[in-house]
Amino acid sequence: MISITDTIITIAYVVIIVTIGLWTGTRKKKGTADSSGEYFLAGKTLRWPMIGLALFATNISCLHLVSLAQSGFDTGLLNGNFEWMAAFTLILLAVLFIPFYIRSGVSTLPDFLEKRYNKACRDWLAIISILSAIIIHIAFSFLAGGIVLKTLFGVNIYTSIIVIAAFTGLYTVVGGLRAVVVTETIQSIVLITGAIIITVFSWNKLGGWQPLKEVLAKNNALDKISMLRPIGDASGMSWLAVFLGYPVLGIWYWCADQTIVQRALGAKDENHAKAGALFCGFIKILPVFIFVMPGLFAYALYHSGALDLSSLQQTGANGAPLLNTKGIYTLMITQLVPKGLVGILVAALLSGLMSQIAGALNSIATLASYDLYKRFKPGTSDKRLVSVGRISAGIALIFSICLLPLLNQYQSLFEGINDVIAHIAPPITCVFLVGVFWGKASARSAQLTLWLGSVVGVVVFILNKLNPDTVIGKIPFMMMAFYLFCTCVFMQIIFSYVYPARHTAQSNKLYWRSVWEPLHAKGWSGIGNYKTLSTLLIVLMGVLYWIFK
Repeated sequence: MISITDTIITIAYVVIIVTIGLWTGTRKKKGTADSSGEYFLAGKTLRWPMIGLALFATNISCLHLVSLAQSGFDTGLLNGNFEWMAAFTLILLAVLFIPFYIRSGVSTLPDFLEKRYNKACRDWLAIISILSAIIIHIAFSFLAGGIVLKTLFGVNIYTSIIVIAAFTGLYTVVGGLRAVVVTETIQSIVLITGAIIITVFSWNKLGGWQPLKEVLAKNNALDKISMLRPIGDASGMSWLAVFLGYPVLGIWYWCADQTIVQRALGAKDENHAKAGALFCGFIKILPVFIFVMPGLFAYALYHSGALDLSSLQQTGANGAPLLNTKGIYTLMITQLVPKGLVGILVAALLSGLMSQIAGALNSIATLASYDLYKRFKPGTSDKRLVSVGRISAGIALIFSICLLPLLNQYQSLFEGINDVIAHIAPPITCVFLVGVFWGKASARSAQLTLWLGSVVGVVVFILNKLNPDTVIGKIPFMMMAFYLFCTCVFMQIIFSYVYPARHTAQSNKLYWRSVWEPLHAKGWSGIGNYKTLSTLLIVLMGVLYWIFK
């Protein structure tokens, strides 16, 4: 339980964020109050710093802070690959995908698929995107937030979730993307600040890097500081699995998921969208050091007797003592951070929770309005579209809360999310990637690949859960994502020859003629040029991987 002072700080933060969100969302230019472009895409006025911070905030949630710290305790820096590999997929977003998204003037990614392929692809992606936003971006985040708030305040998990849902839904539903992005920018700063505080305190408590290595060596756990594990590693995340499997998950998440990409779609122009995505790539370096590493410090502090985890002790199925590491982050906050600062750390957790939920709700509103409602009622007014979006966001909020008992069965929420993504991402990654690089990729082939690929992914997922001891069940989820992706690519190539492409004037402009064509765009001059930023980011990531190999 935290002090009254810290509780007041936390409540004050929530009130301030809601107030800013409502004020920003309702303070629009004259004549734009009911404009769908203003509500869903912030009038296409967003600049690169806001885009980059909003992308980061939408990605990082309370779930990431809690689960990445848990993974740092359990497996070391290994799951940091999900953060660093994101930098490479953000480069792909900036260089390969954003030019088509911005130039085609789409409001949603399903809209892009219709322009590149056909309406059936658009409908399928819209439905999948809404479901994935509800499950992955909202429900899992709610669950993590509820667990944390219950630990810190002693409030019933569902009561705390409903309160946060009400506050976040209020400014998101009323204010649209502008309110979401402005509050996400603030929340990114608060979240990063809070994470740095817990990192500094745990680092000082431990005494630095050398004491960490000594404790790890004493417990035969030096491999915890390695990001690249050998093939056959028990974790199932060898360097091969990471480099083959992550791009399948990452391209869907960062380049083809409406919740994430919508921030770039609201950019002032193509250069701002590219720079914003790359700026986020640089920010993604931080989570390994401020989200994952504190968990590794907690491991060392626990084994050196400086951190009391007795409250996490449980009894296993065979009667043996078991440590439930889900609560590592909250215990670090209460034991390592002085009063007053605890409130800031809780505010950081709430920042991650609220920002991801807000981003997902706005994307659901956009998809439901543009890709479903307007699809069947093309003459719908802007005012009606905004109303439909708001109603859809409210329904999604309620539905996500109803899913919580089912999702709470996962031991590790972070692994649960990635397990789900690994089975739904392959066909979507396939049709986007093949579509922008291969002119012969036909509409019918994409349609069948999305349908059949999704069915195969769901069937494999269910079989694995029913009987994990089969040959398929023993395949690590990262490699499973790669195998499913290869299957989808094979399907789309075969179907493209069976059903040859018949390009429209529009679709004929939405694929690259060569791998070098994306680099022909001039971009800004100086260090802000997308080519310069991409090169710097690649070099920096190479150096970091070399250090932590």
